[in-house]
Amino acid sequence: MLRTIESLGPLGGKRIIVRCDLNVPLEGGAITDDGRIRASLTTLNELLHAGVKVIVISHLGRPDAAPDAAYSLAPVAQRLSELLGQPVTFATDTIGQAARSAVAGLGEGEIALLENLRFNKGETAKNDAERREFASKLAEFADAFVSDGFGVVHRKQASVWDLAELLPSAAGRLIETELGVLERLTERPERPYTVVLGGAKVSDKLGVIEHLLPKVDSLLIGGGMTYTFLAAQGNSVGASLLEADQLDTVKGYLAKAKEIGVELVLPVDAVMASGFKADADHEVRPVESLEAAPWGAAGMGLDIGPQTAQEFAQVVKASRTVFWNGPMGVFEFPAFAEGTRTLAKALTEVRGLSVVGGGDSAAAVREFGYTEADFGHISTGGGASLEFLEGESLPGLEVLGWQS
Repeated sequence: MLRTIESLGPLGGKRIIVRCDLNVPLEGGAITDDGRIRASLTTLNELLHAGVKVIVISHLGRPDAAPDAAYSLAPVAQRLSELLGQPVTFATDTIGQAARSAVAGLGEGEIALLENLRFNKGETAKNDAERREFASKLAEFADAFVSDGFGVVHRKQASVWDLAELLPSAAGRLIETELGVLERLTERPERPYTVVLGGAKVSDKLGVIEHLLPKVDSLLIGGGMTYTFLAAQGNSVGASLLEADQLDTVKGYLAKAKEIGVELVLPVDAVMASGFKADADHEVRPVESLEAAPWGAAGMGLDIGPQTAQEFAQVVKASRTVFWNGPMGVFEFPAFAEGTRTLAKALTEVRGLSVVGGGDSAAAVREFGYTEADFGHISTGGGASLEFLEGESLPGLEVLGWQS
């Protein structure tokens, strides 16, 4: 059984390390989406109000195991302070003098954030001893550990796995929430149950298709992975993203869906473009003629077409449970965002559970002006969500007592 905060006993006065996922997007040092920070507030506020001395740790980006100002958590500390309504002490290192001073200076109900964990090579080390050494130094700061970074529970890293073994440990409220939603998707979905998959590559979604296909009523395919499915049906797809080595696998999925009575819905039209750029010339084409003039085989699909978007929206709105992971097109380019926008709007109209599966999908809905209140749930862990739905082992949960 998953250990929760209650298992840690009386909290007042304890020093507790909280592993959050504060890996937010930055542009010019400014946070462009603070969703993951806001998702951490429930656990942090609960601990602070209980009189805990809170030490927050997180990673940001993929620095090369050394300090790098571009990946500093300093802007996160400032935003976290604003959201909590109290000062957040920021330590400019993770296990050095700055961290020690920050922790030593904490009073009950006060909070500190340590610098980016990935500035230390021990955080992601494959070598168990090296990883454990780093975790041991972090563990010296605290009496207990709360794991609340759902976006990293599929990683066996020092701050996810080793800390949970070294200290009395429990899952935070965000992890509890994420697990509750994902278990509803896998164990007791209200029907009709629809899964929408997009994004670039079929190969990124093989496990989730394999695992969920027998469990859903409808599977909708959009994004770059569309074109491998269309090619498997014999369509020419021009210069669109195509994983030729997955054609036989995709044909197998098409046959399996037909055999078991699952509605596998593919696009009937696409927005073809002259190239991969925001201002590329483009036009809508039916899937039977994606290589029509003027670009011929040089044209590439960058979004699902309007007829497809409406058909997808109808299936989604008629469903009682919907899980969506992956945009329908290159939504970062306004000319190719309409498919994703239409799908997002449809999810807000679901009379049941609608789940946005983290990553680019979460970024898209926020860019379109939607918030968590518009959906049943916006996951903070795209990769972790997918691995859960694939039935994979999640070491960061198992170390907390959870069993799949």
